Amino acid sequence: MARVHLSVPHLGEAEARHVAAALASNWISSVGPHLDAFERAFAARLGRPAAGVASGTAAIHLGLRLLGVGEGDEVLVSDLTFAASVNPIRYLGATPVLVDADPETWTMSPALLAEALEDRARRGRLPRAVVVVHLYGQCADLAPILAACQRHDVPVLEDAAEALGATYRGRPAGAFGEVAAFSFNGNKIITTSGGGMLAAREDRVARARHWATQARAPRAEYHHEELGYNYRLSNVLAAIGLGQLELLDDRVARRRAVFERYRAGLAGVPGLAPMPEAPYGTSTRWLSCFLVDAAALGATRDELLAALAAADVEARPVWKPMHLQPLYAGCEVIGGRVGAALYARGICLPSSSSLTAEDQDRVIEVIRGVPRP
Repeated sequence: MARVHLSVPHLGEAEARHVAAALASNWISSVGPHLDAFERAFAARLGRPAAGVASGTAAIHLGLRLLGVGEGDEVLVSDLTFAASVNPIRYLGATPVLVDADPETWTMSPALLAEALEDRARRGRLPRAVVVVHLYGQCADLAPILAACQRHDVPVLEDAAEALGATYRGRPAGAFGEVAAFSFNGNKIITTSGGGMLAAREDRVARARHWATQARAPRAEYHHEELGYNYRLSNVLAAIGLGQLELLDDRVARRRAVFERYRAGLAGVPGLAPMPEAPYGTSTRWLSCFLVDAAALGATRDELLAALAAADVEARPVWKPMHLQPLYAGCEVIGGRVGAALYARGICLPSSSSLTAEDQDRVIEVIRGVPRP
């Protein structure tokens, strides 16, 4: 039997058509008509200007710099996330402060964030920015988060790497913060193999494009007045993105259908609880996540992972919170118990939009076959 992977690219004819056109035009570098078209199409979907970059991490890095983050600053950031949400804070010499999750959404707790901002305001040391992560395809509760930040004039960067296609109160993820970052890594809802997108108002997007192309001044000679990076998305990868973006709604619908099939297939299994969907929006269900109650299931989360691995099924724990990572040991953490508990019990199941019913049945059968107490 072939291995069932966690989340794989799902390509079709449209991508091949756009890539063939890019190759025929000989535009394969980090500029070109397909990159321009991809940025326009993405901006039209999101409702704000966008710049294609080399990765979601690059988008966060550039976004934080746009918000003025620098040496000695503090940035409040979601604790329950992948390291790429936090590492760019350190790239700029700033210090991350880790904010725990809300158990009802698994995303940043608005109450804890508001308390942290009030405390810092009293001490006269407000953070330079807040990075809020939309987790596993679900938006954080943005209204109270944005309100708390606006009270203290602290800008918000939305890390929407996992949430392209999700909505919050009818608007797309990434349409709210002063800057938003997206990822097109191979395991995401849509992919360019590697790549990302930064979205913001037009002057900031123009600035990000400038920095992303080594900050070369518009002169005949190579002239540089500020620090830049080699961060632009290539025209060929943007061509893949054009084809993928055309299929975004289909890919979201398929991932949601995978989740609903797990919910139905595992409904009678004691000790499994699906990641809740917040009432304020629509999750993409980028990954189908469940919590394991070991006493009721008769197996721990790790024992369930081992059983799936033995059947050649790739599954993973939910993100290990940053405050439990050796890299971020010693960072201030606000709360932490919720994220730690979700990590200890959470499991991510195969969720590709191309997942077959037969492969999903295999996953369900392994879980249902775990011995009961």
